[in-house]
Amino acid sequence: MNASARLDATPRLEDFPYRLTDNVRFADLDPNQHVNNAVYATYFETGRVTLMKDRSYGLTFEGFAWILVRLDIHFRAELRWPGAIEMGLGVSKFGRTSVTFDQVVFSEGRCVASARTVTVLLDEISRKPTPLTPEIIASFRPWLRRGTELPIAT
Repeated sequence: MNASARLDATPRLEDFPYRLTDNVRFADLDPNQHVNNAVYATYFETGRVTLMKDRSYGLTFEGFAWILVRLDIHFRAELRWPGAIEMGLGVSKFGRTSVTFDQVVFSEGRCVASARTVTVLLDEISRKPTPLTPEIIASFRPWLRRGTELPIAT
């Protein structure tokens, strides 16, 4: 199945190895009394940053930073307050300097939003993208979305 077809299919939470929960806040609502579309970017950011900044996972490297370069959101259903959400994240692709994540937000067993995000490894001094090493790619192995294959090391 190609990536774009998979993005349009209804995601299954069990395909995302990294998960965390949060609450819908009253402040997340817009005048229509559902979660504002801009808030979803914050939900997806929370998932990425919580994973990437946890030093025990080995995804952050001295002198380098991960920066977001693309965020594509598919809004699937209304989300209302009060309620809880479960966020899922899985690596779906590696580029020369980038890691692509598929992310989801579920509420009451239903996917309310999904996203594809692209982050680039940046050298903090030169401010230039830095190629991923085989070791960096290997550090992401536990976080591959179900059905995603690692590239063959050369």
